[in-house]
Amino acid sequence: MISWQPLTQPEQLTDIVRESHEQPVMIFKHSTSCSISAAAKSKLERQWDEAGLQEAKIYYLDLLRYRPISAEIAQQFGVRHESPQLLLIQDGECRYDASHMGIRLSDIKNQLAQ
Repeated sequence: MISWQPLTQPEQLTDIVRESHEQPVMIFKHSTSCSISAAAKSKLERQWDEAGLQEAKIYYLDLLRYRPISAEIAQQFGVRHESPQLLLIQDGECRYDASHMGIRLSDIKNQLAQ
């Protein structure tokens, strides 16, 4: 089961960068009004236990409530804003991002194995 960490304050991005030096950190950007985003979130939740990513921390960003944080993520990590979107942050940098139905935990696992 995913232990979602709510991302609600811009200051948390500093924590995410710091944490990413100790463990992989993911950010899932979710639009609560979008059916594609809901499907992507459901897929993540179904695949989480078997993906073997328990050492990773995963943050959940509600885009409708915290849109400015998404803009900060795009600027800080050099990625284009998309929704839904999953980012992998390691050593302070975005090492992987995917959006829509291209979001796959197996891709994250492969990236971590490199």
